[in-house]
Amino acid sequence: MSHPLRLIAGPCVIESRDLVLQIADQVGDLCQRLGIDYVFKASFDKANRSSGKAFRGPGAEEGLAILHEVRERFGLPVLTDIHESHQAATAAQVVDVLQIPAYLCRQTDLLQAAAEAVAGSSKCVNVKKGQFLAPWDMAQVVAKLSELGLEPSSGRLWLTERGSCFGYNTLVVDYRSLPQLQALGCPVIFDATHAVQQPGGLGSSSGGQREFVAPLARAAVAVGVYGLFLEVHPDPDQALSDGPNMVPLHRLEALLRQLLSLREAIAGGTAVSTL
Repeated sequence: MSHPLRLIAGPCVIESRDLVLQIADQVGDLCQRLGIDYVFKASFDKANRSSGKAFRGPGAEEGLAILHEVRERFGLPVLTDIHESHQAATAAQVVDVLQIPAYLCRQTDLLQAAAEAVAGSSKCVNVKKGQFLAPWDMAQVVAKLSELGLEPSSGRLWLTERGSCFGYNTLVVDYRSLPQLQALGCPVIFDATHAVQQPGGLGSSSGGQREFVAPLARAAVAVGVYGLFLEVHPDPDQALSDGPNMVPLHRLEALLRQLLSLREAIAGGTAVSTL
């Protein structure tokens, strides 16, 4: 593991400018002290909410202005979701990573728009594996983007594992999926917070089991992922989206130190790739 651990972290959705700046400042400072490559994340619009009455965010214009401020003030790379093809080019003018939500990972037009928006730049596309897909099904997603010039070898196409559907309102993580995704040649991220989500589990919103974030993250680091995705919030129980599966901000440092220690121990050992 010659590269530093990469962390994608931030609130689920932009709730306010002040909250975004607070999280970016605190997590950015923490990651600098720990030697972690940090990418700030937040969504300007959460289009795939359980309820039509749920908070979605400030929208593209205000949200991207806030993300631009994060990038300029703190010098951090920034990631945000896009849900519509027309959002790709505008968002790519501001952020460093365009994220394709798991539900939309097979949407050809959206993938094409993202690839075209980052073409000729160092910007990246992060595709979340759909909860409904096997890891090897992501080969077709990678093929679509490769045909558009975004090759795995560029290091600019990331794949994120976030669990798979297991019955109703439940996700599970098959850790075999991580090396299977790595075999596609892309950097692989593990989303430890959405992996404990209970989609639609509260009826009008999703539930979650944040007590399992740490053990799942430890297991992913033990497998050898490129990076981790964690949603964090100063007060998850009051968060406007995904609160039940978010990491309390005051607990983040202890978790990251534990993960770095585990990663160091594994790197110092003898790797066994096959039995």
